[in-house]
Amino acid sequence: MSALTGLKVLELGTLIAGPFAARIFGEFGADVIKVETPHGPDGTGGGDPIRSWRHLHEGNSLWWTVQARNKRSIALNLKDPRAREIARRLALDADVVVENYRPGVLEKWGLGYEQLRAVNPALIMVRLSGYGQTGPMKDQPGFGAIGESMGGLRYVSGHPDRPPLRVGISIGDSIAALHGVIGAMMALRHRDATGGRWNGKQGADCRAGQGQMVDVALYEAVFNMMESLVPEYDVAGVVRERTGGALPGIVPSNTYTTRDGQNIVIAGNGDAIFNRLMRAIGRDDLASDPGLARNDGRARRVDEIDGAIQQWCGGRGIEEALGILKGADVPVGKIYSVADMFGDPQFLARRMIEQHRFADGSPVKLPAVVPKLSETPGETRWVGPVLGEHTEEVLKSLGYDSAAIDELAKTGAIGRPDN
Repeated sequence: MSALTGLKVLELGTLIAGPFAARIFGEFGADVIKVETPHGPDGTGGGDPIRSWRHLHEGNSLWWTVQARNKRSIALNLKDPRAREIARRLALDADVVVENYRPGVLEKWGLGYEQLRAVNPALIMVRLSGYGQTGPMKDQPGFGAIGESMGGLRYVSGHPDRPPLRVGISIGDSIAALHGVIGAMMALRHRDATGGRWNGKQGADCRAGQGQMVDVALYEAVFNMMESLVPEYDVAGVVRERTGGALPGIVPSNTYTTRDGQNIVIAGNGDAIFNRLMRAIGRDDLASDPGLARNDGRARRVDEIDGAIQQWCGGRGIEEALGILKGADVPVGKIYSVADMFGDPQFLARRMIEQHRFADGSPVKLPAVVPKLSETPGETRWVGPVLGEHTEEVLKSLGYDSAAIDELAKTGAIGRPDN
């Protein structure tokens, strides 16, 4: 039994933030039904746009294999009122609805939180958007890149003499997704403490706990990660700037280059660690300097300290440097590429890369599920489904018979894997 076995999740959304949140539920046993747009009349288009992003296998993105694992795909044309009624029935039966449309879209379709809550008071809806459900910017489109910029992350990323950089992944969307899942789990705890899941009845026969809306703005999720940014500005008038590979104000903690052109990260910012680091690189003078015994003193001499470490690293290959520093119990690590991960003993020992197969039988490796739970661990039960793979299965569970499903398919209200 998985941690979330029995939990029903409806995913209404595309691309990254909403689907990543729903993916986490599915990895730990929830039944996740993902609503996608069917193919057009000419057979083109359809499905989550992420299906066509980056490298493809048999017409689907390899990213999709991970992002949609353990989900059931149902193809609904939500412009059709009959399809919206199907989505409504699925939403009312769900424990959690995850959506990342622009605010107001679901309300136009009769699927907004207040509209559904009026029927199912125990419903929890996770709403991920650029700017949240309120405020003067709520109606503007907002992607992860905008959230990273407005939330402060982009401003402090990169080197001080160059324009801000982005992290090489969609980190803003992913951070927002994680906040959404955390919020949903807290809301589920509250719902269960106040009466539990809705029993499908109304009036005096209704038994339901208190649901709620989890409102996640991408920029706020990023902003929540910005450590002491706010009090530093308020109290000390400090605007944190870009510092390249260094951790600002924490010394030494930076990226250094070895003789063979490899890059390593050394975190010697603890007082005792700094002492061991300096002695390991032959700088006993710095280790015994009373002015460097604490971080505040080291922060005033950051260039001197970083220069000493870089000079030492530059005279050694990466394996020699790693060996000496690890032997001195200094936190140090190579900056890994994915190729490094595939052969790394720690990754392998923790089984962080799993072997699976596509529907056609060809092999594919996927990242393992995190976090690791000792009693109810997550798992990959199947890789991302084809568009509409579970449409008929889901509709039959709602009471639609084969004739009704055929009619919906003929008129374009729903999609099937073969159309």
